[in-house]
Amino acid sequence: MREAFLLLTAISMNGFKEPGMRKVGSYSSMADGDDLDLSRLPDRPKLPIERQRSCDERSMNELSINVRALESFDSLYSPGGMRSGFSTPASTARNPFEPHPIIAEAWEALRRSIVYFKGEPVGTIAAYDHASEEVLNYDQVFVRDFVPSALAFLMNGEPEMVKNFLLKTLYLQGWEKRIDRFKLGEGVMPASFKVLHDPVRKTDTLVADFGESAIGRVAPVDSGFWWIILLRAYTKSTGDSSLAESPECQKGIRLILTLCLSEGFDTFPTLLCADGCSMIDRRMGIYGYPIEIQALFFMALRSALTMLKHDSEGKEFVELIVKRLHALSYHMRTYFWLDFQQLNDIYRYKTEEYSHTAVNKFNVIPDSIPDWVFDFMPTRGGYFIGNVSPARMDFRWFALGNCVAILSSLATPEQSMAVMDLIEERWEELVGEMPLKVTYPAIESHEWRIVTGCDPKNTRWSYHNGGSWPVLLWLLTAACIKTGRPQIARRAIELAESRLLKDSWPEYYDGKLGRYIGKQARKFQTWSIAGYLVSKMMLEDPSHLGMVSLEEDKAMKPLIKRSASWTCPEISLDLIL
Repeated sequence: MREAFLLLTAISMNGFKEPGMRKVGSYSSMADGDDLDLSRLPDRPKLPIERQRSCDERSMNELSINVRALESFDSLYSPGGMRSGFSTPASTARNPFEPHPIIAEAWEALRRSIVYFKGEPVGTIAAYDHASEEVLNYDQVFVRDFVPSALAFLMNGEPEMVKNFLLKTLYLQGWEKRIDRFKLGEGVMPASFKVLHDPVRKTDTLVADFGESAIGRVAPVDSGFWWIILLRAYTKSTGDSSLAESPECQKGIRLILTLCLSEGFDTFPTLLCADGCSMIDRRMGIYGYPIEIQALFFMALRSALTMLKHDSEGKEFVELIVKRLHALSYHMRTYFWLDFQQLNDIYRYKTEEYSHTAVNKFNVIPDSIPDWVFDFMPTRGGYFIGNVSPARMDFRWFALGNCVAILSSLATPEQSMAVMDLIEERWEELVGEMPLKVTYPAIESHEWRIVTGCDPKNTRWSYHNGGSWPVLLWLLTAACIKTGRPQIARRAIELAESRLLKDSWPEYYDGKLGRYIGKQARKFQTWSIAGYLVSKMMLEDPSHLGMVSLEEDKAMKPLIKRSASWTCPEISLDLIL
């Protein structure tokens, strides 16, 4: 008894680690000049800050993480074959201290969704819902949907399917793409693909959709960005840069960049997009310069910068990327950012200003500010708004864009902390009973009829119109870890665990609080399953963050005033930057 007591005491003091399981991380074999060494960091961070809410001692000590350490996740790696503590069901069943019981169910469901091409795994279908009468395109492998699945398998030491997926989509990129009589750009990546099995001839055929079958016939602007981001994640996870450095992948990166960096009539560094070109794939008023696309664009540019060769072809693109990143970071941090002070400034804007001295550069009419935002905006906190274009600001909250802004360091450290403050201050509105609101608030009544065209799927507090999407849990968790706020992620994961398995892993939830399974939500939605697994593995081993996080480039540090939401004046900025 005494020996057992001493053993339990030692475990509680040193932190429990499951027997036979090793911690793994993520790093790149490519030379990133600004990577840091995690081994130099102290085990127990001691920051001179006032502990409030998510900066509590328990969460910081459990992860052995501080603000300075967050940057160095970019320099860790997961050698092939090693697996996270949250592994497949076989590995967890033998442990005396088992993880949450739904993890085994989640892995089993995720593996059921795997798609094979000529005997090789090439991705996961969108949903494995046999109860649904209409399959539609949920039996296809979507580029954006596969990302959390890919991360789950990478974190579990199974990179082969991810490599196959990257190569197959790269092959599809080379296809000629036409919608009616119009030919799409050469660099466009498919929204999805399907494997057709012919049992008679015993052949497999790939069929891709570049937007010609999509609702509204819109090409997926985000697919190319996710492909670049995933290629970097694969390289970081495996430590193998040979795939990214191959001539085929180098060409694929350049083709995507050619679409985005070509000169035209734009006066802004942001990308002009149509409605329905991203995760929000139906008419929802995001046309123009949506935050989701701009954040993914920024992250893809930074990811490409680490992988492009500095040869005769790559050098030109490197120069274009560097110029665009400087312009894009300034534009987004200055004009898309909203906190209490900025909202007050916009409220007092003068209009019809002329010349380069104008303060109201986009001629936004203060009377167009919606009433809800005045009550929604706390004194502590802020976020990147949905859209900024001439005479128009979309003040809605978009979760994916804000989380990616944090992970890519498009957001400054101050802005990243302010986004976390906002989530805490407005927990009921943005998280409720099921994380996470894809947009907030919902549009309704006459505005809903005008903006969505009376879309029966995007009714108020449903689907992309204020629905709650469990897949966003992995992005929230990653952002929480990077900002040193793991407690927020833990709280959100506990909410999800109380419902997801019981509800058969729905695609989304409806209602102001996300209380009801979505009226048209598919069950066994693959990215809901994978998003949960990635969140759990990342929280258990924060070094996985390096796959999806980029540290701040100090060369792009803007000369902007400190946000009113910044509440730790006693911290030196050197600790953060």
